[in-house]
Amino acid sequence: MHYFNSTNRFAIYNADAFDFGIVESMMHMLWTRKNAGRLKSDFRYSAQLCYNTFPFPKISSDKKSEIEEAAEEILVTREFYPEKTLAELYDPDKMPQDLREAHERLDDIVESCYPGYPFASDEARLECLFKLYEKMTGNTNNSSKK
Repeated sequence: MHYFNSTNRFAIYNADAFDFGIVESMMHMLWTRKNAGRLKSDFRYSAQLCYNTFPFPKISSDKKSEIEEAAEEILVTREFYPEKTLAELYDPDKMPQDLREAHERLDDIVESCYPGYPFASDEARLECLFKLYEKMTGNTNNSSKK
């Protein structure tokens, strides 16, 4: 895989399975839902608001390999359904069980990279992401300073 491209022409050139796995993860999807712009009800993904700001901790080469394998499993599983569009594959009511399980595996591996894993809720995931973002940017919000 050399690149992937969204409908609004955001591209990650020379992307590999690891990049795909991170962008497809629930952690990244939550970050995107919170930070992306919108056009009507559609998300407008951008490098400045979503991709470049996504906090991802340093991980071992073994953990990176796990993410790559899980991402490749998603791609292979999609190939089992050549007659379906991505919209059909990702319809929450009709998503094939093996594809759902492949995504759950990826999500579990990606989430295990973060402090606080396992998370009790999406709110806990976002809290973790924003704490890491503050640390990443040096932007700590200390309410005692005014």
